[in-house]
Amino acid sequence: MPLAYPTDILHPDRRQLPLTMNVGGRLHVFDRPLVMGILNVTPDSFHAGSRAVTDEDIERRASQLVAEGADIIDIGACSTRPGSTPPSPEEEWARLSRALRIVTKVLEKQAPIISVDTFRSSIAERCVGEYGAHIINDISGGTMDEEMFATVARLGVPYVLTHIQGTPATMQATPHYDHVTVEVTRWLGERVDALHQMGVCDVIIDPGFGFGKTVEHNYQLLRELAHLKHEIQAPLLVGISRKSMIYKPLGITPDESLHGTTALNALALANGADILRVHDVLPAVHTVRLHQLMNPRN
Repeated sequence: MPLAYPTDILHPDRRQLPLTMNVGGRLHVFDRPLVMGILNVTPDSFHAGSRAVTDEDIERRASQLVAEGADIIDIGACSTRPGSTPPSPEEEWARLSRALRIVTKVLEKQAPIISVDTFRSSIAERCVGEYGAHIINDISGGTMDEEMFATVARLGVPYVLTHIQGTPATMQATPHYDHVTVEVTRWLGERVDALHQMGVCDVIIDPGFGFGKTVEHNYQLLRELAHLKHEIQAPLLVGISRKSMIYKPLGITPDESLHGTTALNALALANGADILRVHDVLPAVHTVRLHQLMNPRN
């Protein structure tokens, strides 16, 4: 049965615009998918391989991500695994400021795009103002800080709008949808429109795999990702790396989930993903290159 998608989410003329992003004053055109490498500066991230706690670990991890071909480094200081409790704003800022200082100094010549993973508007403002962060990646889609939309509008930086049902502490308790793809599409579309009206020009959408969704919800979203992309003509970020939608059905652990991650990333690219957010950059870079051979964008 065909999906009944709302057609009034965005103005029709907006759907004709090319997919672009202004990053630090440079216009990026999405002529190929990008790879976003994860740098977690928190001791309790669900995948141990992405954690970097000491100065040496942060420097080593950032250098590795860039050497393997990451276009974007996404720095997070607040675990968002199911059931987690966020650190205080002071602790989050202490972790982030330290990581940003190291990353911007060590990788100055490579000049990668720096994304900050935070749901707090005050943290976002300091990361951009004091360290020149390029992108704000908000897993709450503005639901956990009512000042976030106004803040990114004022900062003039690209914003990753993620769908979530609940909060990290509650999101996996009893997630429910009548039709997950339709509801996620409408939620994202309405908030993209609100952001545009506030002056946020560059919005990246993320359907939020694992953020208030069952394994079945996640796979339905992945199957129907192209429909979501068609309805909301914005760059599409997919973050499924080593998540429970992979390791639970296979009866394995996150550490054993690289092969499954690569397989699903290939499917995400086939369904329109513009950015892959991953723990393992090199396999994702290879996946993107092979996808380009099959589906050249130019």
